[in-house]
Amino acid sequence: MLCKDVMAAIEGSYARRYAMEWDNVGLLVGRDDKEIERIYLALDAIDEVIAEASKCGADLLVTHHPLIFGGMKQITNQDFIGRRVLELARGDICYYAMHTNYDVIRMAELAADLLELGRQEVLETTCEEAGEVKGIGRAGYLEEPSDLESCCEKVKKTFSLDAVRVFGNLKMQVHKAAVCPGSGKSVIRDALNKGADVLITGDIGHHEGIDAVAQGMAVIDAGHYGMEHIFVEDMKQFLTEHLPGVEVITAPVRHPYVNI
Repeated sequence: MLCKDVMAAIEGSYARRYAMEWDNVGLLVGRDDKEIERIYLALDAIDEVIAEASKCGADLLVTHHPLIFGGMKQITNQDFIGRRVLELARGDICYYAMHTNYDVIRMAELAADLLELGRQEVLETTCEEAGEVKGIGRAGYLEEPSDLESCCEKVKKTFSLDAVRVFGNLKMQVHKAAVCPGSGKSVIRDALNKGADVLITGDIGHHEGIDAVAQGMAVIDAGHYGMEHIFVEDMKQFLTEHLPGVEVITAPVRHPYVNI
């Protein structure tokens, strides 16, 4: 199967037009006419991931976060991104990223389903097609109301986490939750407007956290990687189903930091 055929299968469900204007998705390194027999899936194209993709003989690396965001005037070994691009090219490994287009179509819905949220609605609308609203994040109701501490335990169990950071009174009652895997700083206002008791997300700073609490909403920071690693297994299922004959290998869950 050619790389262009793999791309067509992905984009048939996760069209690039759903990505944010600032994003960079699609084939970022390599040839669309390369024969693809083995795909390596990961969240980020870090050095270890590229080395593993090369070691296992992958023809294509697919990640959620793009390695290349801005313009590059030079591709050399003097820059860590340049070194990674050169390593991919040297190994004849095509590289494809699917970021906010996947976020809009799948990521938040998947996270909300895993958390068993009911009566889901889009948190931040990015577009509308044929009367259907699409966008970033989801808001919905917990299966059963609980206190914030119990909600934290559910998040930890759902995403296989050792710990989460929480802003808010652990005894407060939580009925409705907003979910935004990845960075959720930009959707705090949307979550408040949806009447969420808690925002479950990542990358929340001190000021965003205490300001949300001051406005009546708790925040559970499960980490950017902590929530978005669900992309890997979900896309493995998708690619295995849509690309018969192509082997799909996944990167192990590898959190980028440890709590000591």
